[in-house]
Amino acid sequence: MANKQGMSGIDVRAMVTELCGHLPLWIGKIYQYDTKTLGIRLNGEGGVKHQFLIETGRRAHLVRSLPESPKTPLGYAMFLRKYLEGGRVRAIGQYGLQRIFYIDIGKKTGVLRLVIELFDEGNAVLLDEGGVILKPLWHHRFKDRAVIPGEAYLLPEGADCSEMDEGAFAGMLAASERDLVRTLAVGCLLGGTYAELVCSKAGVDKDIPASSADAGAVYAAFQGLIRDVETHPEPVVTESGCWPVRGLGTVQQAFEIYNAALESFYPEVPASVTREEEKRPKLTREEVIRLQQETAIKKFEGKIARAEKAVEAIYTNYPLVQEVITTLQRASRSMSWQEIEKILKSSDLPAAKAVVSVHPADAAVDVDVGMQVTIHVHESVEANVERYYDQIKKFRKKKEGALAAMERGVPKQKEKPKETLHLLKKKWFHRFRWFYTTDGTLVLGGRDASQNEELVKRYMEGKDTFVHADVHGGSVVIVKGPTEHLEDEVACFAASYSNAWKAGHFAADVYIARPDQVSKTPESGEYVSRGAFIVRGERQYVRDVPLGVAIGVQLKPEVTVIGGPAAAVRARTDHLVELMPGTFGPNDVAKKIGRIFREQVGEETWKKMKAGLNTEAIAAFVPPGESDIVGEHEG
Repeated sequence: MANKQGMSGIDVRAMVTELCGHLPLWIGKIYQYDTKTLGIRLNGEGGVKHQFLIETGRRAHLVRSLPESPKTPLGYAMFLRKYLEGGRVRAIGQYGLQRIFYIDIGKKTGVLRLVIELFDEGNAVLLDEGGVILKPLWHHRFKDRAVIPGEAYLLPEGADCSEMDEGAFAGMLAASERDLVRTLAVGCLLGGTYAELVCSKAGVDKDIPASSADAGAVYAAFQGLIRDVETHPEPVVTESGCWPVRGLGTVQQAFEIYNAALESFYPEVPASVTREEEKRPKLTREEVIRLQQETAIKKFEGKIARAEKAVEAIYTNYPLVQEVITTLQRASRSMSWQEIEKILKSSDLPAAKAVVSVHPADAAVDVDVGMQVTIHVHESVEANVERYYDQIKKFRKKKEGALAAMERGVPKQKEKPKETLHLLKKKWFHRFRWFYTTDGTLVLGGRDASQNEELVKRYMEGKDTFVHADVHGGSVVIVKGPTEHLEDEVACFAASYSNAWKAGHFAADVYIARPDQVSKTPESGEYVSRGAFIVRGERQYVRDVPLGVAIGVQLKPEVTVIGGPAAAVRARTDHLVELMPGTFGPNDVAKKIGRIFREQVGEETWKKMKAGLNTEAIAAFVPPGESDIVGEHEG
């Protein structure tokens, strides 16, 4: 089903099949309207022209006319024009039932492939004849693949049974531990509604175990759905979405071709692709606040609904949740969370397979019970449910507050005196990693072996404290004075800027020592490499320190990018993002954070303070290895 969020694999199959019916085609002009939207003019025989609109991550279909082109062509459009314009379309296809399709274009130099991804954030990727990436619209690094120039283009990992024969299909059902509808929805990339349609056509109960279903009947219904989409489509728009077949809701409008149905269903184009907005009057302050309040209320209602659904899902799957809690409670008494996570990934037990991700710092796991719910393993099922009830109460209270604010109306705005901003003056320690603890103590960390050596030899003094993660490779951390946050903020800083982050761990041990315990002098027969040290005597250990870093923009008293433990950064700014070990490279993360801060502090401030607010300054605080942004905060 094509909905406002995007198209499914079945919808892509219907769109691609219709597009193939227009072959032969030649590539005309290519346009880029914003960071996600492309337009391609396709020239057919006899002077026929087709307009193809692509919104990566969401939808792609023919339209009667493309939006007005930008006055200055954007970069990726210019790149595609250079390689593709005038080329003949040799083939248009889809990878199985994935939300990914491709256009093969023949040029004198060979056949190139333009791949369009319509899932998650989406992408457009141009490949050479060997399947190697020439250039993507967006550079991404994932755990299972890298979408960057020079890498072979790989499909995302995951099942796809669209090309299985009946025997392989039956084997897939027999091996599944899910019910039939979920097996089809996930394992066959159908999504819930199409999976239910297949069950209905097969005449089987959708809730029975997949392993006990009549595989022959289900296979015939599955192949019948694909055949109908390809050869006998009946495009309709219903109250729930845009479909290439009937039987899935009350028909609001019928169409002869699916591309026309998609264009009708997605009538609007992204705001940035038209010049209509330039003609619209700007909203007043009161209208903006009212809109924000309405948006907030909808957001609270959505969170309430999700929490209520989570409660229902936990109770429906009570035995499974209880088994997860019991098993992990027992395991945590003798194993670390890193060890538990490895065992969960390799286990075939239903309780282990249901665990989606692990949160060592909270002794919690995310469990798939039809939806993803967070379960704290040292609490009972009822206590976990009570956490969701607390969320419901909290968001209901916030919703009531927003409604009351709407009734009171918008207070008149007091004119604020213009603030003068000044960039932070560079100090000697700014070339190291650094932060101030919540109680104001300066903490320094080395960026590499050379800086580690320099910190210890030149800047460590008698009353300082030496801190280091108990892993090979990481920042030497020097605490320049007393602090009450040695075991939380400083330990977190040392753990996060170590190879534990690069290895993808979520916690690490940290030790603390006095300066007089740290030496470069080895015992006879030993060797100490550059940036390494010998620590003699008893050390103070802080175990299972959770990894996490915040990066923020400080505006007062001086403007600068700051980074370190979340609590310390939050004490000095309201503009910050939080990072955890994840999937994206440091440069990609720094660029994304830059875009977030640019929106938070405003374009004018960002440009005015660009000497101190830039991607390079942000990158200085991004930990080594891959990261995910897990939270944004704006005061």
